Amino acid sequence: MRKTLEAEMEKSGNDVKSDEEWRKTLTPEEFRVTREHGTERAFSHPYYQEKREGMYRCVCCGAPLFNSETKYDSATGWPSFYAPADAGAVSEHEDRSLFMRRTEVRCANCEAHLGHVFPDGPNPTGLRYCINGVALKHDAEASGNKSR
Repeated sequence: MRKTLEAEMEKSGNDVKSDEEWRKTLTPEEFRVTREHGTERAFSHPYYQEKREGMYRCVCCGAPLFNSETKYDSATGWPSFYAPADAGAVSEHEDRSLFMRRTEVRCANCEAHLGHVFPDGPNPTGLRYCINGVALKHDAEASGNKSR
């Protein structure tokens, strides 16, 4: 399965690395969450309360994922957004783990696990992208840019 995913990503021009390569560039917690589909503890990451403007990028590949203009306080303990930076920034996948049916959100560029999207968010989309803070890197220099 892993080789098939890597072959598809190479064909599409996406960022493909082996687990060994990812381990060299990510902290153990970043690797656990983004490459092994983990979840950080609620209220544990400072981005949950981050108020500065800017772009939230993938911690793995740097792709722009979410603009601070769409961030809001969902009171869940994780950074929440009502929309990605653009339509192609993230990909969605069915997740049936933990005896639940959810929609997993991944970076469209490198397939990093980001979190999940739920249909209980605010207007204008009604969606809540509940994202692990450790999967993001805040770029204050990109303030006001929808995407790069």
